[in-house]
Amino acid sequence: MSKPRPPVALYLHLPFCLARCPYCDFVVYAGGDARGPRARTEHLYAAVARELELRADALDGRFGRPDVGGPREPLRSVYFGGGTPSLVPVEWLERLLAVVRDRYGVVSDAEVTLEANPGPEERGDPAAFRRVGFTRISFGAQSLDEGELRRLGRRHSPDDVAAAVAGARAAGIGSVNLDLLYDVPGQSLAAWETTLQAALALRPDHLSLYALTLDDPDAEGITGREGDHLPTPPGARRWRERARLEQDEDRAADQYGLATDLLAAEGWRGYEISNWSRPGHESRHNLAYWERRPYEAVGPGAHAFDGVVRRWNAATKDPYIAALLPAQGAAAEPPGGRETITPETATSERIILALRLDVGVPAAWADRSPLADSREWAESAGLLESMEVGGEARLRLTLRGRLLSNELFARLV
Repeated sequence: MSKPRPPVALYLHLPFCLARCPYCDFVVYAGGDARGPRARTEHLYAAVARELELRADALDGRFGRPDVGGPREPLRSVYFGGGTPSLVPVEWLERLLAVVRDRYGVVSDAEVTLEANPGPEERGDPAAFRRVGFTRISFGAQSLDEGELRRLGRRHSPDDVAAAVAGARAAGIGSVNLDLLYDVPGQSLAAWETTLQAALALRPDHLSLYALTLDDPDAEGITGREGDHLPTPPGARRWRERARLEQDEDRAADQYGLATDLLAAEGWRGYEISNWSRPGHESRHNLAYWERRPYEAVGPGAHAFDGVVRRWNAATKDPYIAALLPAQGAAAEPPGGRETITPETATSERIILALRLDVGVPAAWADRSPLADSREWAESAGLLESMEVGGEARLRLTLRGRLLSNELFARLV
């Protein structure tokens, strides 16, 4: 039976954006909720700081204070996501990082990531980010095609992406990621290749390539008072309905295959289904998720995991702020939910997450896990292949397996 473990990583969700893109399902507050008289940005940041303290109090009680070599070691990764955290005043980023260092501890070579948008109004001051301790910036480029950016509702241009990467480099940011989307409505295979080549020309250290997904959180029942998503605005819903008609699974598969071949030829490692890096620039924070390691999280809609229990905060910001910054009385845990993971579910999760990685799983797992019942089918279908790492026999997804991974994963649940 697994036991709860202290976190190796921490995620902070800061949900404000200048505008909400029509495809976005993240917990985002935009427009008047992010700027103007009704915006409560300062209250939200103060509530996040208070939640950091509350979660640290709980960790102290369960595992003791952070100490190198102790039962609760300092964090190896801190990730500021959103939203657009680069919009947050540097003074607040510094205050939040100070709480993290004081209450959680951070190893000297930790990866500390900030998500940013590339537009001149949104990218912030990379020199200031570097000064307060950020070592990595992840830019939401999404495309390097002017027409595609307009269709996606993005506010920046391809030239802005180049300027953002150059500014991060000049500031001494040690690792730079670009997020890019494929299977975009109207996006040809040639246009996707042009975006990839333009991205490589900017010499980032990491690329996250995601197929555009147009889910419906309302239909999934995850937008209620304790849900971790927000309702989809009517305009975004209409945009998605039109966009789905212009998506194509075969074209998306061709785009993924093209990216795989192109990046491999350039010496990049496709270490996870959707992520490629130059050597040494794999995302340590996201690896904690895929390796099923424990992580803490704060902010509206944020998810945490201690190895046994998965916990989430509700997405709605006003109840979040009210719980943590009450007019009277002590701060309380914000609304949300939790789920205890059964041993059977934990086994399935461990296999599925490990198969997302290029190192796959030990072949021995197939003898005593849900993979045993599916291995023969998956190998005959060309989804799994054998390999050897350090003298150990392992199984990993083929390219076809990556494209059809959901079919295999559904059998493992």
